[in-house]
Amino acid sequence: MSDVPAATPASIVDALKAVAGNPPKVRASFAKGSCVRGTYTPSDRAGEVTRSQSFTKPSRVLARFSVGGGNPAVADTDNLVLRGFSFKLGDDDHRSDILAESAPVHFARTLDQMQAFLEARIPGPDGKPDMAKVKAFSAANPETLNQASYVAARRLPGSFAGTTYWGVHAFPATNEQGETRFIKFKIVPTGGEITLSDDEARAKPADFLRAELGTRIAAGHVRFNVMALLDRPGDPVMDVTMRWPDEDSRDEVRLGTIVITGFEPDPACDASIFNPANLADGIGQPPDEIFAARRAAYAISLTKRR
Repeated sequence: MSDVPAATPASIVDALKAVAGNPPKVRASFAKGSCVRGTYTPSDRAGEVTRSQSFTKPSRVLARFSVGGGNPAVADTDNLVLRGFSFKLGDDDHRSDILAESAPVHFARTLDQMQAFLEARIPGPDGKPDMAKVKAFSAANPETLNQASYVAARRLPGSFAGTTYWGVHAFPATNEQGETRFIKFKIVPTGGEITLSDDEARAKPADFLRAELGTRIAAGHVRFNVMALLDRPGDPVMDVTMRWPDEDSRDEVRLGTIVITGFEPDPACDASIFNPANLADGIGQPPDEIFAARRAAYAISLTKRR
């Protein structure tokens, strides 16, 4: 038996903060971000996938674009961190909060593995993590490299509005006929991907994404299709470090379209949380261990932030 204590949502929040150097009063993850508003318009096929009124009816949207990690001063030109897009759809009676990021997988399968991944990266007295520790952990846990490998194989995102975002978890969705199947959320920019070469990235300021987003909002060019990827028998629904087979080419249904129309003051997003457990009837909670922990971790992080 290992004498390492089992990870908890609270210990995960502490580890996320420690990796970032414990900055005060910020989110434990995706600390740097911009709060925005917009609209959601459902497609005529949404009900085939889910009866959730947050997806089948038009609504206003509160959303937040963000840059990964717990450091609010991270540079937008850092190509090793994720981009995030969280949004609230629906009304007070039928609210769904969807948290998506710019990779289709998470970096750990279980809570204990997530804790060990983070602890291996906590900076030492010199402000840097012990790379021998990181390498040893990665060698023993190769699936924890899937997310970083996906990010490293792609060019730097040049715009929040030109990035594809993934829900990573498998959500049970019940449609208007009462049939339930697993789906994954994929949020696709209607104008296509916008990326930067290494040279273009070097010429950008450290905080270029917010101004770039403002320019696109003003031009009416921030639109995303909310897609549901449809499961097949045998898909791994418990392991968030694995993609479904042929995930990029499988059947998908457009649930609706989000249009971002303006910025909101940051307190509009910071006063509460985008709570992954907020899912209106018709979208169920994913069965994996990481999702169950996120629900508690977000509330703990909010309390610490205050």
